[in-house]
Amino acid sequence: MASRKMLALTLFADFEPRPGYRVTEAEMKTRKVREGNKVWKNPRIELVEKEVPRPRGKQVLLRVKAVGICGSDLHMVETDKDGYMIYPGLVKTPVVLGHELSGVVEEVGPQVRNVRPGDMVTSEEMFWCGECDACRVNYFNHCVRLNDPSDLEYGELGFTHDGGMADYVLIPHEKYLWRIDSLLNQYKSEDGAFEAGSLVEPTSVAYHAMFNRAGGFKPGGYVVVWGAGPIGLAAIGLAKAAGAGLVITFEVSPVRIELARRMGADYVFNPVELAKAGVEPWEKILDVTGGEGADMHVEAAGAPDKTLPQMLKSLAIGAKITWIGRAPDLTPIYLEVLQVRRAQIYGSQGHSGWGNFKNVIRLMAAGKIDMTRIITARFPLEEALKAFERGHKRMDGKITLKP
Repeated sequence: MASRKMLALTLFADFEPRPGYRVTEAEMKTRKVREGNKVWKNPRIELVEKEVPRPRGKQVLLRVKAVGICGSDLHMVETDKDGYMIYPGLVKTPVVLGHELSGVVEEVGPQVRNVRPGDMVTSEEMFWCGECDACRVNYFNHCVRLNDPSDLEYGELGFTHDGGMADYVLIPHEKYLWRIDSLLNQYKSEDGAFEAGSLVEPTSVAYHAMFNRAGGFKPGGYVVVWGAGPIGLAAIGLAKAAGAGLVITFEVSPVRIELARRMGADYVFNPVELAKAGVEPWEKILDVTGGEGADMHVEAAGAPDKTLPQMLKSLAIGAKITWIGRAPDLTPIYLEVLQVRRAQIYGSQGHSGWGNFKNVIRLMAAGKIDMTRIITARFPLEEALKAFERGHKRMDGKITLKP
């Protein structure tokens, strides 16, 4: 069969470890590095023409219908003062970006049993093995092989494996796919269902952090969300759906402040404006909660030096802090507060396992949470570079590409 061509937004970067940083022999050989910000220099993106892959074995080829630009995508292109990418996680280049996606099954490998051409699906971003000790105890997001630089079979969609900012994407195993046809009843059109489907992944990140890692909160609980980017906005919607008594949000972007209200936040405060008035965020939290503080804090801002001190001063007794935001920074913590308030911090990574995708899709299908409200800009794939230029300005809730 003659090969087909597709358009793909591809990340390139120079393999140039920082002075003093020792890369492993495996990282040198495979270029799959654990800490992208320590190795990849001069990152850049280009729209290139690639061959459409053919699925084999358990692989599934999707025709991409919607794919979101994540903060991680922007951080992989943005640099620090020395020219290194900001993103601190697992990266292998060159790679096609895009891990928040939905699409139609185009073609399946001969061993695929659970999906077929024409199915509407979304995909997990973390390609876990299911066999290592971490996976065997349901810690799929911490899969040993996923994070092993010597293992190229497993990794992350759009980070180590070509992602969805392309006309087509090859998913290495059908086990990562989830059907989204149930969204048609709620959104009344395939376009709306595919847009919602592309937001299942970031919503599942918030779901996992709040309800699996931190164990949730009792209906009526007070929830504070730090940062109203897409994951923070998902946390707001999920908190409301779970019966939070109050949802309080802190955000500096005027656009995202409005989106936080749209997603159901009861109070939205701009910490910059509060500072001008001589008020700190923790004081506002105690004010609106009648001095009780928050039962759950969700850190989705990636600014631990700014958010953690405020959280420690506004913990309800028995409070939980669930940490999603990524930042390569050391942050002092006063542990005495956690002891006195019977509080706990839960680090969270990823979205796989625990029925996260299934439950998020169910919530969307039932109309309990509508993440399409956060989409503020849409671009065809051909204008992906223009979309990224807009993304760097941090003026949107979610930018969605439509191949």
